[in-house]
Amino acid sequence: MKSVFRMVPLLATAVVALGLAFPAIAQDATKLEAPDCGTTYKGNLKAIEAVDKYTFKITLCNPDPAIPSKVAFSAMAIHSADQLIATNGGGDLLNNPIGTGPYVMSKWDKGNEMVFTANPNYWGDAPIEKTAILKWNSEAAARWNELQAGTVDGIANVGPSDFATIEANPDYKLYPGLSTNTMYLGMNNTFAPFDNIKVRQAVAMAVDKQRIVDNFYPPGSVAADQFMPPSIFGYTADSTTVAFDLEKAKALMAESGVTLPIKVQLSYRDVVRGYLPQPGVVATDIQAQLKEIGIDVEINVMESGAFLDAASAGKLPLFLLGWGADYPDATNFLDYHFGSGANSSFGDKDPKLTDLLTKAAQLSDPAERLKIYTEANNEIADFTPMVPIAHGGNAGAWKASIKGAYTGAFSAAQFRVMENPDGDQLIFEQNAEPISMFCNDESDGETFSACEQVTDSLLGFELGGGNVVPALATEWSANDDLTEWTFKLREGVKFSDGSDFDSADVFTTYAAMWDAKSPMHVGRTGAWDYFSVFFGGFLNAPAS
Repeated sequence: MKSVFRMVPLLATAVVALGLAFPAIAQDATKLEAPDCGTTYKGNLKAIEAVDKYTFKITLCNPDPAIPSKVAFSAMAIHSADQLIATNGGGDLLNNPIGTGPYVMSKWDKGNEMVFTANPNYWGDAPIEKTAILKWNSEAAARWNELQAGTVDGIANVGPSDFATIEANPDYKLYPGLSTNTMYLGMNNTFAPFDNIKVRQAVAMAVDKQRIVDNFYPPGSVAADQFMPPSIFGYTADSTTVAFDLEKAKALMAESGVTLPIKVQLSYRDVVRGYLPQPGVVATDIQAQLKEIGIDVEINVMESGAFLDAASAGKLPLFLLGWGADYPDATNFLDYHFGSGANSSFGDKDPKLTDLLTKAAQLSDPAERLKIYTEANNEIADFTPMVPIAHGGNAGAWKASIKGAYTGAFSAAQFRVMENPDGDQLIFEQNAEPISMFCNDESDGETFSACEQVTDSLLGFELGGGNVVPALATEWSANDDLTEWTFKLREGVKFSDGSDFDSADVFTTYAAMWDAKSPMHVGRTGAWDYFSVFFGGFLNAPAS
């Protein structure tokens, strides 16, 4: 049987063999620890420890009340230590990870479909349907046509014009989702003219958000008055808002001193999401609106994975993107996009804003946190890294005969609880093909929907809701100041290959994500966006 004390020395040996020793880090067979807090090391994760075979501990530099929600998210899924070591954090992890989830991916027909079969070693209730197939199509109308033709059993993100049609048809059922998203127009301040704050503020005033929502969004959608959606903790109704005012926008452009017209590319991916139901027509409408203030926009449609990678790396001056909640807290929206560990999408960070977000994230009192989030939302409106446009209403649709169907909220819909009385498999069609199957280094919703069928995190979310529930950990607790979090692991769990799960797998997974010098810190892009935001950065991060 695998043991922490057998596995971790293998990790250390592999690191030494590659010349990647850990200077200034206290490391033994079961613990990895940062050298300090706030001096040479800037992250918030102080240590990870496999206390014993079925106990895992996280120690933080500063309190974090959102830890349960963070470790429940699928970007923190636990992988087989053996596979991590064997693949050096890449390879088969990207295409066929060994997980503890209800399904195993038996085939990935690139460009067509993924086929999942029931995991015979699953620790929970066995999937009702032994086979689940995931397909994709970027066009909402085409997905609805396939549902009517009977070639799929359910579809994601119903098109705005089809809501009423589906609701009126007894053969199908509409499953509305929570409006927990934001669509925005991003501007990178390292590119001219968006390095000029007056230009960014002019763009914010030039976009008629209500017009976009009225013309292109489904029922339940609202124009955004701030980045935070009203349904998520951290929304502050008394914060500064930026209203549509074309004349003020023109005046700001004149004050900015830039030479008109400005020529710029507006990049987006042609993938329907709950926050962006009609990407192409919304992009075209924004193109027309910005022309009114002297910005000539060339529309640039990119492949989904390439687009997300380029945005994350700060390579797009103007882009259309959005965010759907991973868990119901402001840290998921504000810290991910504007905090100290955020990626380079918007260019240089606002020090005042990052300080406010760091302070708010460390408080446990909701009232005190909201006071700071009011300031933070005001600062976002002033600094204008992006223009929040809409909080999209959304829904999935299934054949009425499918039992247990629902639309996911803070995690993807779980195929394991659904039943097809008319067949021996379940076929679901979403908006885009998953980018990889190693979601620890991904940030794409369609990708997470596939990974969550195969892998588990320490904790999870209730079906269709935001409450945290046990998963690979049966219970969790924290000390009084919320800097030490202890997880009791589920005993008797096996991976899909029949190997045993224990704290060695948790330790190795977290170490691979955290330590930038680990030979397993590879992934697909090496960005590890979620881990960076959740924990404020990496151990042994490059000086740059």
